[in-house]
Amino acid sequence: MGSFSIWHWIILAIILSPFLLLIFYKQKRVKVRHSTSGLMRNGYYGFSPTYFVFGWFVPLFRGEIGIAALHLLFSIFTFGIWQIIASFIYNRQYTARLLTNGWVLADTPDSEAKARTALGITP
Repeated sequence: MGSFSIWHWIILAIILSPFLLLIFYKQKRVKVRHSTSGLMRNGYYGFSPTYFVFGWFVPLFRGEIGIAALHLLFSIFTFGIWQIIASFIYNRQYTARLLTNGWVLADTPDSEAKARTALGITP
């Protein structure tokens, strides 16, 4: 008692890994502008460590209440496995929904090109 075995370190690493992802991994961000109102917002692509840690709260805080409810149901029915899967696809889907609802890319040409490639948008 009183000493940390290798198993304690492994368990601690597993518990802290999502927070390490948040510290060391930044989501790729691209600015988008609403075509009629001119409002600016951030779109994201790539792996989402934020979704990995906070799950269905991410779409809720981004204003997608229906998507948040759907993700909550998926997380419940898959016992949380959906949260891991959605971490890889949520940002792309979120930005695609923005772009199909009247938002356009409004960042630097380099950032826009990277976002187009990641999102599968052809010019």
